[in-house]
Amino acid sequence: MTAVAAPQVDLARGSTLTGTGMLVRFVLRRDRVRLAVWTASVVAFYAYFTFALDTLFADPVAQQGRAALMETPAGIVMGGPGYGIDHYTTGVAMANEGITWVVLALAILSILHVVRHTRAEEESGASELVRAAVVGRHAPAVAAMTTLVLVQAVIAVLSAGAMIAIGDLPAVDAFAMTVGSGLSALVFGAVALVTCQVTGHARGASGLALAVFAAAFVARAAGDMRETGGSALSWASPIAWAQQMRAFVDLRWWPALLSVVAVAVLLVVASTLASRRDFGAGLVATRVGRADARASLRGPFAMAWLQQRWALLWSCVGLGLMWFASGTMLPGIGDMIGDMVTDNPVLAEVFGGDPDQLGIGFLAVMVLYAAVCCAAYAVVMGQRPRAEETSGRSEVIFSHPVSRTRWLGAQVAVAGLGTVVLLAVSVYAMWLGAVAVGWQDQSFGDYTVVVWTHLPALAVFLGFVVALYGWAPRLVGLGWALVAYTFVVGMFGGVFDLPDWAYRVSPFDWVPSAFSGEFSAGDVAVLWAAAAVLLVLGFVGFRRRDLLTS
Repeated sequence: MTAVAAPQVDLARGSTLTGTGMLVRFVLRRDRVRLAVWTASVVAFYAYFTFALDTLFADPVAQQGRAALMETPAGIVMGGPGYGIDHYTTGVAMANEGITWVVLALAILSILHVVRHTRAEEESGASELVRAAVVGRHAPAVAAMTTLVLVQAVIAVLSAGAMIAIGDLPAVDAFAMTVGSGLSALVFGAVALVTCQVTGHARGASGLALAVFAAAFVARAAGDMRETGGSALSWASPIAWAQQMRAFVDLRWWPALLSVVAVAVLLVVASTLASRRDFGAGLVATRVGRADARASLRGPFAMAWLQQRWALLWSCVGLGLMWFASGTMLPGIGDMIGDMVTDNPVLAEVFGGDPDQLGIGFLAVMVLYAAVCCAAYAVVMGQRPRAEETSGRSEVIFSHPVSRTRWLGAQVAVAGLGTVVLLAVSVYAMWLGAVAVGWQDQSFGDYTVVVWTHLPALAVFLGFVVALYGWAPRLVGLGWALVAYTFVVGMFGGVFDLPDWAYRVSPFDWVPSAFSGEFSAGDVAVLWAAAAVLLVLGFVGFRRRDLLTS
């Protein structure tokens, strides 16, 4: 008997990167929609922020009022080190306040992208199929980082173009801000590549990388609190490296090199660790769990809770801290924006023209922000059944005696309860922040009324996504369009002089204005009825259509 020799592949020279170009094309083709949405969202944020600052804070009085706000402890934590506070133009405000949030969004993009195409692929077994072909050991990781660099470059160019076109800002400073933010985000992508070598699961790798970002945020905030312009502690954070380029104030490029060096070092570390672990495993061994689940965990509701609990926990922690810090700003808000509103009719449309009610007007705007964040959470969790179905996990569940209604009901119930908890945490965190600095114009009962009156509007958001999932699961992303529309109408409807029907499309327009004392039982009933109809439609559609199967 003569054995047939397997084809010999020359993997001697450059073999660990063989197939990188092919994988780069594959990643770009596979994620073209996902990356396009991320790119459009970040560029839209740049464009919106520039437009808002250029419109609402165009005159010097308004700009210096905003600068005074950013000199408060809460302003420093949520913004930046305070470069250019004495001449607070649109560009300076963009750099001082926007970089932290842009880097946050881009860092999340970077972490999810790297984990998705490295650790998650190994966990699902897809990487095993890819590497059955002529593909080098490090090719998937290099392809993930290469595509990430390309996406960050496109975002930087388009975002700078949007800032220049809308705000007429200096081109060099605009590009410095967007490039610096992209490089800082790449550092967290490289961090994710390292954590992918440490853990055996994608969620663990993402969680560790996000924890590093949280530590970087704390270091940046604590360092900037010590000294205007940032202290030595600030330089420990990659977020600060983009801010220390001082775009629109006194531009310098060398802080961007810190990000480049950090990425290079992390890539070497990740490559070294990858060469010392087994394929499909992390350096830290996974703890062996129970062979069987407890009786209390055997059911669709328990499973939905296990899947959503960490997202709820971290959302409550993050938003709770943010709204607590915002609440501490209330005592001085009347004096800070009083002159701005008097001289600026656009701001008067947003906060209200009565100087005695500016504090309440500002608080109502913060409540709208908080409610929109909770609506976004409802949309994300409302899309969870779609993810379960496309991943094939729901197929396993339906092989057991579990009805479609019971499974979807569990997913929706946990998402709804989580939204209620998140709204309560956000609103009461504002109350705690205000009380902590002596602002007691609104009682605990007033904040409780705000929570109860906003619940039916949030139920409409969740019902809208469930209805889309029931009848057209590919369109569940339209839930984000409703969130964006609600935010724009709520914030700038008065500025754009929109017709009445445009307001009524937004679920929050049916909610009484926060702390106004107004209440319409008819409007609340309409919202609950709309939410109920949408949920019923979703369940009916889900029972009638075919499921995705493997």
